[in-house]
Amino acid sequence: MDKTHSHDISKHVKVYVSVFVALLLGTILTVAMYYQHFDSVAVTVTIALFIATVKASLVAGFFMHLISEKKAIYAILLATVFFFAGMTYLTVWSRREMPRGTTYVRKVSQPPRVAAPTEH
Repeated sequence: MDKTHSHDISKHVKVYVSVFVALLLGTILTVAMYYQHFDSVAVTVTIALFIATVKASLVAGFFMHLISEKKAIYAILLATVFFFAGMTYLTVWSRREMPRGTTYVRKVSQPPRVAAPTEH
């Protein structure tokens, strides 16, 4: 085994150990955020999703070797965003349209509206 080959391996090992340490710190941060109380659910969800996104990016980028697949990853990401936006638009657009013969069922928490009695 020559020196350049062993140098390349040690370089990769250092990267993997660094990513492992970052994931370990991310996990510690996730557990610490569990005990931290925020008044808003939106803030809590935003922080949790940010931590999860960073950890997933590290795993996908380094352990799955996707960090060197720039063009293919961006093309797949662009197609995913396009179809996600399209499906979201179609869902919102067709929200009030129902097929013939279906009835709208009110939520249990909302009492049915009763028309006010009219005087003749």
